[in-house]
This record gives sequence, structure tokens and C-alpha cells, in this order.
Amino acid sequence: METPLTSTASQRAARLDRWLATQWPQLSRARWQKALAAGLVKLNGTTARASDSVAPGDCVEAVPPPPAAPPVQAVAEDIPLDILHEDDDLLCLNKPPGLVVHPAAGHWQGTLVNAILHHCGLVSSGGHALRPGIVHRLDKDTSGCILVAKNDAAHAALARQFAERTAKKTYLAVVRGRPRASAGAVHGAIARHPVHRQRMAVSRRPGAREAETAWRVLESAGNLSLLECRPKTGRTHQIRVHLKHLGHPIAGDRVYGGGADFARQLLHAWKIAVIHPTTGLPLELTAPVPADFPLQPR
Repeated sequence: METPLTSTASQRAARLDRWLATQWPQLSRARWQKALAAGLVKLNGTTARASDSVAPGDCVEAVPPPPAAPPVQAVAEDIPLDILHEDDDLLCLNKPPGLVVHPAAGHWQGTLVNAILHHCGLVSSGGHALRPGIVHRLDKDTSGCILVAKNDAAHAALARQFAERTAKKTYLAVVRGRPRASAGAVHGAIARHPVHRQRMAVSRRPGAREAETAWRVLESAGNLSLLECRPKTGRTHQIRVHLKHLGHPIAGDRVYGGGADFARQLLHAWKIAVIHPTTGLPLELTAPVPADFPLQPR
């Protein structure tokens, strides 16, 4: 067993599970509650409960439980889907904001993939057991069009279009301020932020990947503008990073300076255009503009 973490309380009395999370903040309170339930925490030599109180002078010995093992593969869950198009080869969904696309650390259940498996039963392997059918992704709080491949042949054909940049994506973004020009393009290579590792940034450092986003203003009102954005590349957080670089961050985007007065970043995958993998015909799909957008295209 792992060597116990030991500490002597020096502050005023507190509930034990809260005290543990304060004392060793690298582990969540939920993890400590699991440790307590498993009998891995002792208070003054006696097995403790979460509701116990720890007071100055008390000695706490604790062994944190191992993190939960990720599932080997995603499982089906009955989660409603907003279907824009469905045929034998592919599915186009209108993803709501707040829904994670596929299982990952912190979100092993309740994702779009879990819902897709319940609806379809079988989709393409996608090259990863936790991302079946997923051809491209959207950020958790970005809404709108997302394509799903139902078989491996369709997946390969669609993935090729994204790799060759022939798949066309059009986004709507509500941004802060009014751009001086009515249209333009941001050319700026993107890399991980050198300090804030969960963010991306326009960068000239070695390893930064070239990126381009064309944009035009559709509407403006007060200190907000509605922009149509067409990314020509598909870098992580590309539109969010480029609009911040432009000086007009997306409203509600807390990560990239858009403020906190909206419940989420106001970015919507409005349209997507591909060549159907079986028929060879153009397929263009549109997701309705969300109700939480304060500006709408005419």
C-alpha cells in the first residue's frame, strides 16, 4: 500500500473531508470522500468518516485511492439527440452547448458518443474505442453541426475531406466590439500557450502550426457583433484564439477574454458542406441559430 500522508491539524475545527481537500488540494474532495468510505483515513489512530470533525492538534493519516480506471470502450446511454440528417452512411447532429463529444478524463459518461451508440447501435471504429464514429470535434460549449460516420468506409472518405480541407465549415460567433472592417482574415500560427497550458495562442515559436480564419460581420448592436467565420484550417480552439487575436473575443468565452455575462461561449457550428461518401453528391447541412444568441443573421 502507498505510504500514508500524515499531517497535524493546526487550524480551527473543520469537517474532515473538507479539511483533507484543503490540506492536499491536488486531490479533489470527491477523491477524499472515496478514501474515507474505503477506510483509508485515520483520525488519531482510528478509522475516520467524512462527517468527522478534525480539530487543532489532531493527527490525520490518509492514503488516497487510485484514480478511477478509464473504460475500455464507450457504452450506450439514452441521451436525446437533435438529428439534422441521417442515412445509411452518416449522421449529422446539432450538438447542444455543454455536451462533451467523446469520453475523456473527467467525462467518462454522458457524452455525445454515448448517445450516438444508443441511437445507432453500431458506427465506424474511428480508430479509437472511445471515439467511435467521430470524424471531427467541437468544444464542449460550442453548439451546432457535427458529423458522425456509421461505417469505416464513410469515416475514411469524410476524414480525407477534412485532411485535404475540402470539407467546408461555417461558424457564427457573437464577439465583443465592432470590427473596423466589414470582413477580413486572420493569419496566425497557433501553439500551446507557454504559461497557461490549457490554452492555445497565436505564436511564432517553433512548432506553431499555420492557421487561417476568414470572417465577415453580419450584424452589430451595442458592443456586440455577429461574425460569420470560415476556418481554412482546423487547429484546436482556432476561431476562439483568432478572434481574441483580432481584438474581438467571443462573448462568454472565459478562457480567451470574452467575459462571464453569458452562460457559455457564443460560438455555433452553423453549416457544414461535404461530398457524400457514397453518392458523391454535395451535402450541405445547417443547424438552427441557438436561442441564446443575442444577434441573429438576417
